[in-house]
Amino acid sequence: MSRDDKLRIVASSALRTLFSTHKVTAPISAFELLTHIIAAGPPHAGLLPGPDPPPTFRLIDLAQFESALESFADAWDHGRISVLREARDGSLTVMEVHLGDAYKGAPSPSLFPQGRKRKRVVDEEADSAASDADEEDERVEQARAELQPSPSTLASLSKDMKEVYNILQRSTAKGRLLAEQFRSVNGSFEPICPHITKDDCAKARRSASLASDPANAPATICDRIHFRPLLRPHTDASLGHCSYLNTCYSEPTYAQSPSIPPLPSHRQMGYGAQGAGAVSLPSGLGAGGRGKEKAPCRYLHFEVDWDVSDGVTMGDVRKEDKRRPYKLGIGLGPHGKEMRTLPPQWINCDLRRFDYSVLGKFHVIMADPPWDIHMSLPYGTMTDDEMRAMPIPTLQDEGLLFLWVTGRAMEVGRECLRVWGYTRVDEVVWVKTNQLQRVIRTGRTGHWLNHTKEHMLVGVKTVTDASGNLKFPAWANRGLDADVVVSEVRETSRKPDEVYGMIERMCPGGRKIEIFGRKHNTRPGWLTLGNQLGPDQIFEEDLAARIKARYPERNISVPSVGAMQLC
Repeated sequence: MSRDDKLRIVASSALRTLFSTHKVTAPISAFELLTHIIAAGPPHAGLLPGPDPPPTFRLIDLAQFESALESFADAWDHGRISVLREARDGSLTVMEVHLGDAYKGAPSPSLFPQGRKRKRVVDEEADSAASDADEEDERVEQARAELQPSPSTLASLSKDMKEVYNILQRSTAKGRLLAEQFRSVNGSFEPICPHITKDDCAKARRSASLASDPANAPATICDRIHFRPLLRPHTDASLGHCSYLNTCYSEPTYAQSPSIPPLPSHRQMGYGAQGAGAVSLPSGLGAGGRGKEKAPCRYLHFEVDWDVSDGVTMGDVRKEDKRRPYKLGIGLGPHGKEMRTLPPQWINCDLRRFDYSVLGKFHVIMADPPWDIHMSLPYGTMTDDEMRAMPIPTLQDEGLLFLWVTGRAMEVGRECLRVWGYTRVDEVVWVKTNQLQRVIRTGRTGHWLNHTKEHMLVGVKTVTDASGNLKFPAWANRGLDADVVVSEVRETSRKPDEVYGMIERMCPGGRKIEIFGRKHNTRPGWLTLGNQLGPDQIFEEDLAARIKARYPERNISVPSVGAMQLC
């Protein structure tokens, strides 16, 4: 049996499972359907005859998958599939899927006998027998009608209307081009095994093999990422997984981060791995994970379990995209042309007392303030009055403000936007996941419910025209990104990298500043302000001159143009 034949069997089984469990619905593109099959995990070992395990679909198998779908449209063991091939781009779409024997063709003769109807016998002695036969025929017809499912709304449409419906479900050409243009540079994706550990994975695969083929049930693991539990003297495995796992306050990996300051009771000269003093783990009573003074977390933590021999059977089968590059013309930002990107710049200062007027004007401001959310936090906070008094308005005449908020700060942040002279126009939600890519259930904030997300308010500097209508910056690129980011949590206050890409696409080339930043926030093209950044680094000569004139005691040296590492 060739590999294509094996993939066709795997596809048939996977399609039946996905549609019977309602994990997917038609219409759906072949590519999207293939991603669902890949995400569902490897097929069970007993699907094919013989000891060899069935092959696993990959994204590069799209052509074979589409060929299998077209063959299923002619005849499928589990029902009926209708597909539509786009003449415009050649993509394949599954329009309808009906499961069950009722759609495989003519009904079974054993269930619905197809003999002639009996002619009514006039003989009075046989009249009762003939009546019984007619009643039996009526019961058979009624059973056939009940077993035949009623057509769905989509099935009742004409062929032309189905094509129209398929077009309406597809993204626009502009949307596809933008997604292609701004896709992630690093496209690698390593799926995580749903069984987490190698032992549990091997047990599950062996159980599936025993159920289908007891003679050949090797205890092998899948080719996905696995984790090993970290069992320490204080660990109580019966409590289950720690929601934060490797980013738990009491974990050594958390304390080793170069951007995490020591706890207040263990404050030293340095900050985390940057300073001379080591960071001690929390001490005292409690279960850890929330607050400043907690004992080591007793919940279960994990680390990646990877050996050299893992995944060797898959081989390196990745192929580079051979498509002709096409760049969709979008706005080039405030300057209207491609601009050189400066290396990361930062100023270490007390943000409550620093003179913001020396910084100049910016097109984009992002801030992650230390809001007073009335909870115990591992860093200092600012009062509501101190936040309202922040000189944010001096940094912009026109532009965008991105403000991170959580808890009660969601209301205080909206008030600060109004005080600073901004109008809230949108909001971005960051859904937090942990090391196992699961939603965090025990967030470190929240009085009533544990927060698994954070919000970023999007504000526009309130500038109105003669009619009183809000004027949006003409250089801002709108409609490029979605308002939800699903990303793994990292160190305290570290936000997803996807947010920076979103902002840089909205305003390419403009001046950008991040307030309340840490070392891990510094990025090319951005100026970062914070009190944990170390010696200042400035590449703009005019900015360095203004800061030196205002603060002569600051040690600021501007590298020469030749030494600048431009991106």
